[in-house]
Amino acid sequence: MISAAVLPIFVGLLLLGATAKISTAGSESEPGALTRLGPAVLVPEPYRRLSMIGCAVGELILAIALLVVDHWFFRWGNVAFFAVSTYVLIDLRKRRPDVGCGCFGEVSARPVGLRSIGRTLVLTGWAVFLALDPVTLSSWLDGLSWTVAEWMLGGILILTLLTPELEEAVARVRYRAPCEQRPYPADRALSRLQSSAAWRAHRTMLLSPEPVDVWRELCWRFFAFRGQGGSDIVFAVYLSGRRPPVKVAVVAPDGHPLPESVPVSA
Repeated sequence: MISAAVLPIFVGLLLLGATAKISTAGSESEPGALTRLGPAVLVPEPYRRLSMIGCAVGELILAIALLVVDHWFFRWGNVAFFAVSTYVLIDLRKRRPDVGCGCFGEVSARPVGLRSIGRTLVLTGWAVFLALDPVTLSSWLDGLSWTVAEWMLGGILILTLLTPELEEAVARVRYRAPCEQRPYPADRALSRLQSSAAWRAHRTMLLSPEPVDVWRELCWRFFAFRGQGGSDIVFAVYLSGRRPPVKVAVVAPDGHPLPESVPVSA
């Protein structure tokens, strides 16, 4: 039952992800888009576009094979794909907390969060069910029922809750502009900063609650404050989503980040 319910979900996600990646890789409307999308950021600059296209081709092959080919290689290849994706997202969250997962092209430019990682974990588990109890298009059509439809609807609901890209897509439809070009007042970003856990954890280190410098880079608004001992404390607020992430870096007088700081975009 679970295999029958998740088969169309896998096919739809793989096709959607592949289409979005190809569109992003071939688009020139967003200069530098690949520099903030993972896992393209983990490969050298000349190969980033090629790596995204290669990932898209792999997703297309998996989507077609799951429908028409009953072979263990593709079923377990689907498991391996989402298991590796989970590892890559965890690694991105640690090494490059300023970049997005790139799961659905440039729409996935929001920094990798627990929801994105949770989504790939859930999909990996579902992929194991599908590998152990394979369902092809013909057997799926023969066994289609209201019960399968209810399970499928439940799976879609779970993925909806674990998909932060929906917020970005709704925002783009609403404002008709990508995050990088969308107006976002500095005082609104400052209010978001002052309500964050990062602010509460570091505000006692500030000499003054007023920033000494404020600037914006793409989807990030930066606030620099003077800290104790001659240090500078820089906060970065992401400018999209209902609960945008906030990063912080504590810079010592010699210009080097202190060990307790969380790295932000260069």
